[in-house]
Parts: sequence; structure tokens; C-alpha cells
Amino acid sequence: MKHIKVGVIGGAGYTAGELIRLLVNHPNVQLDFVYSTSNAGNLISKVHQDLVGSLDLKFTGTVNPNVDVLFLCLGHGNSLKFLESNSVSKDTKIIDLGNDFRLEKDRKLGHREFIYGLPELQSEAIKNALCIANPGCFATAIQLALLPLANSSLLQNDVHVNAVTGATGAGTSLSATSHFPWRDNNYSYYKPFTHQHLGEISQSVKQLQNDFSSDILFMPNRGNFSRGIFATAYTEFKGSLEDAIRIYKSYYRKAKFTFVSEDTLHLKQVVNTNKCLIHLYKHDNKLLVTSIIDNLLKGASGQAIQNMNLMFGFDETTGLHLKSTYF
Repeated sequence: MKHIKVGVIGGAGYTAGELIRLLVNHPNVQLDFVYSTSNAGNLISKVHQDLVGSLDLKFTGTVNPNVDVLFLCLGHGNSLKFLESNSVSKDTKIIDLGNDFRLEKDRKLGHREFIYGLPELQSEAIKNALCIANPGCFATAIQLALLPLANSSLLQNDVHVNAVTGATGAGTSLSATSHFPWRDNNYSYYKPFTHQHLGEISQSVKQLQNDFSSDILFMPNRGNFSRGIFATAYTEFKGSLEDAIRIYKSYYRKAKFTFVSEDTLHLKQVVNTNKCLIHLYKHDNKLLVTSIIDNLLKGASGQAIQNMNLMFGFDETTGLHLKSTYF
């Protein structure tokens, strides 16, 4: 069995914690190091306490530049800084979970070119990539809701999107809107129509439908739960519901983690999994698409492992056979 050496940069956050859990249980992975300047010398299980008994490795303040793949779990803007100030072997593959390299204008860094890592959009390009820009969490849910329509050139009008994410979407750093007394039994929107994931969403839509010129009107919301994204998108659609279902099932016929459901959806179906579930509903001339994911898995670390599997020729689902937290 083929094994690869893996390093993680920025190991203390929610995304890194999920990534480490997946790596520890991946049959083809040897976790070589987890780099954290703030926790160097401490047991990883002191920070990610569910790993007690599963991992005895300590955080390190040094980087092995010769691992097979390096995951960057840094704050937005910091991946570029890290790569500019640290030497990494030219043969080391990189998967960046931040937003530094997602847009076309930011893809190149020296001899490296980052491929946008949404497997349902371009799995073949991912298989041959040296570097991956892992998609954002909202961007993943919304793109998976829209790409089948774009692929058939059926996005001819404005798209209205409303999506809510759990508290883990804000990261581990405390802010006025992430304290438990504020978040509990509460609900609010933020960054209306201007969320940073809109750029990558529009980029992918236009990759499939070059003439798309309407607006994607996105309202992101904060939910009073820990994890998950529940996104609804609607736009004009001239066909029948049966037409839409046929289009979506055809587009996702080879997808390993994205499925079209005949029943209405709820978040517990996907929490703690790498799945995206899609549901379609037709009202008059409007098609409503519901898309749900776990923001830390299919929206971040699970998708990063999915990309790693594609890059190294492993079965796409390896290490991702996860059970939903249904009750």
C-alpha cells in the first residue's frame, strides 16, 4: 500500500483539527509534522482534545520541506506570506485551505500554479495538479447548487442566494458575534451582497457558462448551531421540475459525495460527513435549489482530503467514510 508523508501548517484551528482527525485515520498517510508557532512543543491532543489516545505527536516550530504534501491551514492572506518566507521542495504538493490562490489572477506563485479544487467541477485537472486552492465553505455549497444549470447554459437571470452557517465558520478567535451568549438563540446576517466567496462562485459559473452576465445576490447568515451550511438559491427556469432533476442527476452522476435527494433536506443529514445533498423545488417559473454541507468537512478539510486522494491516485473516498451526527 502506498504511503505519503504529510505536513500541516497552522495546526490549532477548527479546520486544522478536522484535517488532523482525517489524516490520522487515513490508511495511506503518515502524519510527519503539525506546525504551530503558538503551540510548539505542546501535545496536539492538548489543543484537539478528542485526539487523546489517538495521537501522541507534538506541535513543532520547524518545517520539513520534503514531505509529499503540505496542507496550509492559515488565516486568509497568510498562505502567500508563508510560502514566500519558507522553502518547500519543488516536488512537494500543496493544498491551501485559505483564499489566497482561489481567483484566476492569484493562481501563480513562482513556478507553482494553483488549481481550483472543486472536484465536481474539474477532477481531471486536480489529478494532475501540483498545488490546489481549496474552495471556501459557502462557495462550495453555492457552486454545487448552481453548476448543473451553468453547465447547460440555463442561468439567464439573477440568482438569489440565502445561506446560513454554523459558529465554527467564524474560526476559533473570539469576536463580538461568536461569544456563546450572543450566538445562542440568535440569528443575523453579515456582509450582505459582498461576501468574499462571491468571486470564486462567479468564476466557476462563468467557466461553465461564459455568457453569464446576471447577478448572484448572496445573503450570508449566522446560525445558532456549531456546524453546517444550509443554502437556498432560486432563479427563473423555463423547464419542468422533472427537467431540472434530470439535469442535476446527469451532472452529478459520477460525483462521489454530491447527491440529489427527492425529499426536503435538513442539516443533520450531512453534519460530520463530506457529503453535499441537493434538493429541487419548482414554483411557477422559479427553480429553488437547496444545498447542504458540513462547513468544516465538504466545506474545508474533507474536501482537502478528497483533493489529496485525487492528486495521489487514491480512491476519492479513502478516509472519508464518515457517519453523520444524526441524533
